[in-house]
Amino acid sequence: MQVYSIDAGTFKLDGGAMFGVVPKQLWQKLIPADENNLCTFAMRCLLIVEGDQRILIDTGMGDKQSDKFFGHYHPAGNHLLTSLKEKGFEKEDITDVLLTHLHFDHCGGAVNKSMEPAFPHATYWTSEQHWKWAVHPNAREKASFLKENILPLQEHGVIKFIEEKQEQRTRFSEHIEILFANGHTKSMMLPVFQYNNHTFVYMADLIPTAAHIPLPYVMGYDMFPMTTITEKEAFLKEAASNRYKLIFEHDVNIECCNVIETEKGFSKGEVFQLRDL
Repeated sequence: MQVYSIDAGTFKLDGGAMFGVVPKQLWQKLIPADENNLCTFAMRCLLIVEGDQRILIDTGMGDKQSDKFFGHYHPAGNHLLTSLKEKGFEKEDITDVLLTHLHFDHCGGAVNKSMEPAFPHATYWTSEQHWKWAVHPNAREKASFLKENILPLQEHGVIKFIEEKQEQRTRFSEHIEILFANGHTKSMMLPVFQYNNHTFVYMADLIPTAAHIPLPYVMGYDMFPMTTITEKEAFLKEAASNRYKLIFEHDVNIECCNVIETEKGFSKGEVFQLRDL
């Protein structure tokens, strides 16, 4: 088994939206904002090689939207396919694309400018519950679910669903299990896997950056913030007890870390790079 961190570039979001009710004087010490109150975030995807399977987890926002759209988010840096090539892989090599959820910054790269699947030999995976949630979005979340990122996967017959099991993880492959979370959006998937004698969890948007580890640090984008806090607390207790390594999709500076619990709550512990483990 091999695991690669895949850089799909950076983008910007409003700092207040990313930290919800937490005052700016607190969060800006962790992730500073520019003069427009925008903070820079990573789009860190993951590639897991298991035998003949090459499993890509999330795809960044892609490059097919309009200049007006991208003007809101200021994407910069590396391109997903370029990053894959740097690791020795072509788009044709990918056998599976696991989409943690279908917000544009996580699945935009799944479909190319020709409205075709960007990875021609891949099966794309989500959950049926989340698919229904995304294709019939509520008014608050509608701007994050773009039809051009989602419907072409169904039209080309490449989308499949992972079964969501209650109160237990779902097995996806030999080494990958799926933990479901419902605070940020319905049925978001967190891949859990063993690698080099460590347990890793790809945090998607349950804990998008290391700055979001403390329980009150919840995004304004979350559909059900109190559910997020409940899910975070249960997960972080488990993570601290078992020394899980958390991989952050959106943290520009911290790729992964473990978690410690003290009388004051949860905080990041030792910081790691995947390539060093």
